[in-house]
Amino acid sequence: MSVRALLIGVSIAALGSVAAQAADLIIPTTPEPIYEAAGFDWEGLYVGARAGGQFTGSDASLYAGYAPVSLTSGVLGVAAGVNFLPMDPLLVGVEVTGDYIWNNSFSTGEFFANLRAGAVVTDSVLVYAIGGVGTNNRTGFNQGVYQLGGGVELAVTDSISVRGELVGQGDFDGAADPFFETAKATVGVYYHF
Repeated sequence: MSVRALLIGVSIAALGSVAAQAADLIIPTTPEPIYEAAGFDWEGLYVGARAGGQFTGSDASLYAGYAPVSLTSGVLGVAAGVNFLPMDPLLVGVEVTGDYIWNNSFSTGEFFANLRAGAVVTDSVLVYAIGGVGTNNRTGFNQGVYQLGGGVELAVTDSISVRGELVGQGDFDGAADPFFETAKATVGVYYHF
């Protein structure tokens, strides 16, 4: 065997090896879909706790004869509700709230059944209006009350949101008093299931 034949054989083997390696570099792949985060899920059940203050005006009959007028009170409360998104971005829901209200003159409990309607502005921001009816319970005395207002709710994790709310309140006593006799402002933390 000649050196020339040996070199030709080695050259062919080397070229075949390089061609086989080059073929291994082309790997067919299927492109993966691009994942988009779903955003906060506003639908479903939620519970929460809130705190804030309530201001009673100078001509309010809600606490007439029971407490001084132009009074500021502390508020601690809980809320539970359920939201529905009938169509994007509209939200409707029902909610029940219970608040303990106190100051130097008295303490009372307020319980409301509310309807909420709003819009999901971004995945993590909800703006809503709220209205409800309920009762104000003092020692030996219950009074029918209503509230109307609104708020903003911000999602901070996949299941936790923070809410700020302002409502005006009045009573059903039939007196010629203002439509809103008190104003209540609260901030709360809510867990969404």
